[in-house]
Amino acid sequence: MAAPNEITPKQLLRLIGTPECPVIVDISIDPDFAVDPYLIPGSFRHPHTDIDGLLARLTGRACIITCQRGIKLSQGLTSQLRGRGIDAQFLSGGMFGWRDTNGAPPIPFAALPTTHLWVTRHRPKIDRIACPWLIRRFVNADAEFMFVAPEWVIGAADRYNATPFDVPDIAFSHVGDHCTFDAMLDAFDLRTNALNRMAQVIRAADTGTDDSPQAAGLLALSVGLSRMHRDDHTQLDAAMPLYDALYRWARDGVDETHASFKDAP
Repeated sequence: MAAPNEITPKQLLRLIGTPECPVIVDISIDPDFAVDPYLIPGSFRHPHTDIDGLLARLTGRACIITCQRGIKLSQGLTSQLRGRGIDAQFLSGGMFGWRDTNGAPPIPFAALPTTHLWVTRHRPKIDRIACPWLIRRFVNADAEFMFVAPEWVIGAADRYNATPFDVPDIAFSHVGDHCTFDAMLDAFDLRTNALNRMAQVIRAADTGTDDSPQAAGLLALSVGLSRMHRDDHTQLDAAMPLYDALYRWARDGVDETHASFKDAP
């Protein structure tokens, strides 16, 4: 019988990548993590002994606690957090259970930047909006972004200890006909079926490599958003639901056509 404050890996997998996903906190002890240095997408590490520090990071948000096996460590902290008024659940099976779940990708911890701050060229349209969406939904929900003139991206990255993306000659950039979005999927081992479908649409819209209706639609909406908003941060905020919708199409709706919903009761 499932515990009342328990969530399964399959249930969590349906939440990851959506704006409804709670904060995911990995409290595995260092020796366990050293053996398996991977994280659930979007999660961060925090010591189980520092509950006050965790409360400060959560800022009242709901959370899911995971450890190596999902037993005493995560269940104990979940109970403490609920006693402090936080809507907390623990992940059944922990990271072991996550790894046993089909389609549940683990992110290599070594691939994650050490800073929450990212920087790219100003006036984004497609790839430079898609990448922040991916980062906030699958890497770091609290990530912040700077948009600066192209010639100052690397300088700003150095001054602010930020991770640059979508400029030449860096890790997170175009490679051949693949976009920076593709580079991030590869770096973070996020090549799921849904994200691969998204990547195809983003790549086509950003590079003009094909004229699929999804790519044409994304291009039209992206151009429209860039004309509506002079401020890049406002444009990013406005575009996040667009990419949320594209993800849900790529994950759950690719087989639905105009005919299939027109004839539905």
